[in-house]
This record gives sequence, structure tokens and C-alpha cells, in this order.
Amino acid sequence: MTYLELSEDGGGAHKFYEVTVAGTQVTITYGRIGESGQTKVTAFPTEAKAQAAAAKKIGEKTRKGYAPALRGVRQRRAVTRRAIASTRSTAQQAPVLWRFDSGAAAFGIFVDGERCWVGNQRGDVYTVTHSGTVTGRFRLPDGVKCIVADDFWIYAGCDDGRVYDLSGKVPRSAYEIAADVDIYWLDIHDGVLGVSDRAGRITTIDYEDEFQWARTGAGDSAWMVRCDGDAVYHGHSRGVARYDTSDGTLVWENKLAGDVLFGWQEERSVYAGTARRTVHRLAKSDGRVEAVYQCDGAVYSCATSPGGRHVFAGDNHSSVYCFDASGERLWKLATGCGSAFSMQFLDDRLYIVTTDGSLVCIDASEAAIAAARAGSVPQPVDVKAAASLEAVEPSTTLETVWERVLETDGAGDGVVVECVKEGERLRVRVVSPGYESWNVQFPKTVREAGARYLVDGIRSAGRGGFYRAYGEIRRLL
Repeated sequence: MTYLELSEDGGGAHKFYEVTVAGTQVTITYGRIGESGQTKVTAFPTEAKAQAAAAKKIGEKTRKGYAPALRGVRQRRAVTRRAIASTRSTAQQAPVLWRFDSGAAAFGIFVDGERCWVGNQRGDVYTVTHSGTVTGRFRLPDGVKCIVADDFWIYAGCDDGRVYDLSGKVPRSAYEIAADVDIYWLDIHDGVLGVSDRAGRITTIDYEDEFQWARTGAGDSAWMVRCDGDAVYHGHSRGVARYDTSDGTLVWENKLAGDVLFGWQEERSVYAGTARRTVHRLAKSDGRVEAVYQCDGAVYSCATSPGGRHVFAGDNHSSVYCFDASGERLWKLATGCGSAFSMQFLDDRLYIVTTDGSLVCIDASEAAIAAARAGSVPQPVDVKAAASLEAVEPSTTLETVWERVLETDGAGDGVVVECVKEGERLRVRVVSPGYESWNVQFPKTVREAGARYLVDGIRSAGRGGFYRAYGEIRRLL
């Protein structure tokens, strides 16, 4: 067994790498120092080949600065948690339809036409219907920073430095950012991931989970990142900047007054919520300020209705606001359950996740808001998860299916892909007929040279040039 560590001063890398050889089997465990990490086991034809593979891995790490160490001497570094400063609102109560207590402070939220997702600092992710029924639960290894969607795919960014794909029945590690990167927020567009972090950096990672480019912003504490087909919008303690997606070229920078604490985007504009009690709407084209929305407290979150017709904000005093596009405040109401760390609007409902861990559904229709301002609100329904609801954890174990069964019955309900070695990298390509010879976005933790897999489906990326696998993954025997 060989145990190595890389630990840098000033908040740099702080991670370990352990290689164990047992006969023809090599076990590699890696991750943040002080944590259990992630394990991968590989079998080789002979003991000599296993020893050679282990020596190669150790050599690669020592050349990168890793050195032999004694486990347990260095301690785990604390992961940054967003400061929870929240006071009770003095505004009238918002018309809350239902609320679900996730069990810990929550940052992550995503809402689509079928369900709501909420992720909290314990690593729990729940799915809840729009009517308030809990339908699923995932348990991730560390606190959930945010939840974002990219077409069919749902991703959760966690404090363990990984991004998990929640689109299937079992969470899969889709991107491994780095054990030393303290994720603050992330966004993804067409398979390209943008990551903002504590140090004020913005990093992009491609569909193969490989580094594209990184830039250091003018400030630190980068809570905002939004991605579209052309650019990445990055907000930190000293403003907002736009970078070109392809190569990271700085297009514009706007030094807003006040730390940026959250970001949102529409087709032509980006919205930045600040600690100076404002939301700024900036033109994507040149960064000019198009409108300012004034709140009464530091803005933790913001969102819009389609096209930016209405702008919503949540402050650190447990209030939520609604403005028209020009900046006129239409209403301010109390959540009754903490400050909104993140929010989303859909079909006349405002969904928020809060400092006390609640997922809250607010009726934001004109009639409901008018009634609330007159003092009439519904009695909220307290949603509970069934005691029998089991948490599904990430796994590298796959169901298996005999390939000869597919040859007999056909693979009409799936697509066959194969993992091939290309230099030092493992790539996945489609075997089923009718596809281009493009690489396939596929979880790295289940790749094995020469192995074939059956996936539910394959979609071409919007920009072309690669495919994206979706649904369940089964190993062919």
C-alpha cells in the first residue's frame, strides 16, 4: 500500500491518493484529506501487470507534487458554508400553499413541469410534486450547494468537489472538479460546466470532465455563474464579468457596488442580486445596467417570470419581493420560514428554499397576492416524507444483461456503447448502427476498457460533435 498527500498553504490543494495492490487487483482511493474518498478497483491479467499499473499511477502523482505521508497527521480542512444570517420579516405573510422541511439549510432548487427538487447541507435531495407530495430521496456524500438542469439532465453540485447526475434511478458522479476547489455555485449548458468558487475563480469543464479554461476574477467569493451557448457570466465580490465560452476571453466587466450574492439569466439579460440590497439587470451584450430593483435587505436570491416580465427577490430578512420589468416594486411579503437562499418561478407560483431548510410553494397569482396584502392567506400544508421512503446513494455498481439476449431479442429499448482506450484516456463511443463516431458523455467512474454498456438513449449535443447518454446504464456480459 502506498499513501500520498498533496497539501498546499493558503487554501490550495489538500487531498490524498492511496494505491493498494493485492495479487492481480489494484485499489485506488482518493479525495479530500480527512474524508473517506472515492474508490476504484481494477483487475489485471497478472500480478506483474498489476504492480506495473500501480507504479505508473504513483509516478504520475509524485510528478504532480504528491509525497508519501502518514494518514491522520494532516486534518480535514473545513468546507465553506454560506453564512446564515436571517431575521424575521415585518411584512405581511405571503400566501404559502405548502412547505416541506428538508431537515437542514437548503441552497439547491430546480423546478420543471413535473416536480420540484430541493438539496440541503446534509446532502439530502428530495423530489416533490407541485401539489406537495414527496416522491423521491437521494443521499449524496456531502452538502448540496446547488441544483441545475441542462435539457434532460439534472445535476447537483456538492461540497465534496463533485457534480452528480440525478437523471437516473441512481446518482452518478458526472464531473469531478477537484478536491481543493471550494465550490460556491455552478451552471451547465450543453454539457459544458461552469464553476465559481471561494477564491473568485471561474472554471469551465467540458463534457469529458476535462479542464477547458479558468480565470481569476477581480474579487473573491464568487456566488454567481450563469452559462449560455456563447458565454459564461461570473459574479463575485467586485461585480460581474462575461467570458467567451470557447476560450475564456474577457468580453466585458461591470464593477457593481456591493458583493454579488446570486445570479439569474434570461435570453438577453443577466440579473445580479447584491449585498447592497439591489438586483441589477445587465445587458448580456455589453454589461450595461438596464434596470435596478431596490430591496430592504441584502439579496440572497432572485428569479424572473418568463421573458423577465416580473422580477422576484429574496432578502436576508425573510422577505420576498416582486417588481415589474422597469424596477417598480409591486409587493413585499414575509416567507414565514426563513430567508430564500434560492428561488424559481413557474406557472404563477414562486418556489423557494430557505435558511431553515424548507422548500416552500407560494401562490404568486395576482388574486392571491391581493388577498394576502389585505390580510387573507391560506393555511399552509406541512408536507411530510413517508417514513418508508429510502434514500438512494451514488454507486458505481451497474445492473448486468447478457449481450446474447440483445442479439436474440434486439436492442430496441436502448443503445449499445463501448469503452475504448485512446492513449491514456478512456473514451466511450456508440456501437449501435446509425450513429457518428463521436465520443459519448458518460460517467468516468463506471468506464472500463473493452466493456460494453446498454443505455436508455443517446442525444446529440446542441453544438454537435459529441453524444450524451441518458437514463439507466447496464453492463453487457
